[in-house]
Amino acid sequence: MKIDDFQISQEFYTNAGMRRCTDIGTRVIIAIALNQVDVKNYNGPPYSIQEIVFDEYDFDGCFTQNITNTRKDKKKLKRLLGFWV
Repeated sequence: MKIDDFQISQEFYTNAGMRRCTDIGTRVIIAIALNQVDVKNYNGPPYSIQEIVFDEYDFDGCFTQNITNTRKDKKKLKRLLGFWV
């Protein structure tokens, strides 16, 4: 993805799981992990859970859909990220 592809409250995927964009800067985006049991943690800002900064070097590892489900998708992810998943 590129920084122009992100929108606040948009959900996206990384190799570590699903995220939600909470802020967009000039060269970075801020996101929260969507792995909480208590949905109250998603109320914000301010959020009661850690926000993660993604810079331009991290954008290649962000996807609009989960591509880690099939063998073909894992090969694509390996090619994009440069390692085996």
